[in-house]
Amino acid sequence: MKISVVGCGYLGAVHAATLASMGHTVVGIDVDAQKVAHLNKGFAPFHEPGLDELLRDGFATKRLTFSTDFADAAGAQTHFLCVGTPQSKTSDTADLSYVIAATKSLLPHLARGAAVVGKSTVPVGTVDMLRGILARRPDVLLGWNPEFLRQGTAVKDSLVPDRLVYGVPGGKDSAAGAPVTAALDAVYEPLISAGIPRLVCNFATAELIKSASNAYLATKLSFINAIAELCDASGADVTELSEAMGLDPRIGNRYLHAGLGFGGGCLPKDIRSFRAQAQALSVPSLDEWMGVVDSINLGQRARAVDVARDMCKGFLSGRTVTVLGAAFKPDTDDIRDSPSLDVALQLAAAGAHVTVTDPKAINNAWMRYPQLRFEASTTRALEGAELVLLLTEWDEYRTLSPAAVGSLVRRRMVLDARNVLDARAWRAQGWTVRGLGTGSHDETSEPLTEAKPPVVPVEPLNTRPFIVGSPAKAPSTRR
Repeated sequence: MKISVVGCGYLGAVHAATLASMGHTVVGIDVDAQKVAHLNKGFAPFHEPGLDELLRDGFATKRLTFSTDFADAAGAQTHFLCVGTPQSKTSDTADLSYVIAATKSLLPHLARGAAVVGKSTVPVGTVDMLRGILARRPDVLLGWNPEFLRQGTAVKDSLVPDRLVYGVPGGKDSAAGAPVTAALDAVYEPLISAGIPRLVCNFATAELIKSASNAYLATKLSFINAIAELCDASGADVTELSEAMGLDPRIGNRYLHAGLGFGGGCLPKDIRSFRAQAQALSVPSLDEWMGVVDSINLGQRARAVDVARDMCKGFLSGRTVTVLGAAFKPDTDDIRDSPSLDVALQLAAAGAHVTVTDPKAINNAWMRYPQLRFEASTTRALEGAELVLLLTEWDEYRTLSPAAVGSLVRRRMVLDARNVLDARAWRAQGWTVRGLGTGSHDETSEPLTEAKPPVVPVEPLNTRPFIVGSPAKAPSTRR
């Protein structure tokens, strides 16, 4: 089957490569010529484990190509819309301009009986809008097939998904929806044969499923982070508490890990869009609920800064601070709404000398925030630090040797804002270890002076180019 995938970002590139691996002939369409050129060389323009290998397999079998020309989608039996739906610049609603533009661009190239299927996360009612665009093509099918990918595991999530959801006219058992169901069954035949659960529903349900799922996950994360604050106030340990809670099968332990909170291009904007939908549909309870979830999440970043300030005896100005992690989560180079970079910016604004390092996101972060200092080498980033903050839980940070790191820093103090370090092992090496919600307020490190140091002038923006390369060999941007 020939398939087109419109939009080749985190979702579309993975989806296109996955469909090619199933035996389909796939063309990915994107208006970004640089991105398309990168993909056509067999390399993703972003870090996603396993994707480069999947792309190269697609090219080797000649089943996968990428193009900037919508005319190359002509003749496809199914067209997937995988474009972004970012938060609007003027409100909490989703920006649907890319979805609308993609649909209009496809319109002249749709074959009779072809199916246009959305995968992007959209507010309820989006399908009705697209129906208007496709109104003059009654021979074209319209469906919705929400995605459930997680950055860092997107390839696995595509090859072995938890479920398949089809939004079709009239929903399950509807004669009007049968052709769309049949079209999607043909696309996903290998997955259906492998026993992947499939749910057929109406459009409104399909549009809401991804947002509702993300809202629930965000709620679990914000809930345990609120409990973490209570634990700090009472002397309890949130890591032990959440472990006990997670053993209850009704609760489960996934997304119940307290820390710095969530970020990225999905959860934050999705819960805000969900809240906007609740407001538009006059559902105040959900509106207020999502507001609380968002507020707790953002509050974790301010709490991390407060703990860092407390560890520095109340004064961040002039302190040398190393931030481990720039990506919003491990196994990605995505820095959108990154909690770690938010904290780094707040520390710098308070006068701290902040150096940020990350295994994959260093270039993206440097281009977005040139006012911060970045160092590709973890070892060099740690040299002379008076305080270390672990803000993104990359495996290489989890497994750092407290003795080895101790030989690099000026003072052995670490804020483990993700609660992933073996605090006992670090304390055994003379470290002061603090977490969020662990009730850890030890004072074993050498004392810092309580005299407020002079304010250091802010450095000019770093305009020296950062060369992409191996983190171990890339030059430092530190001056």
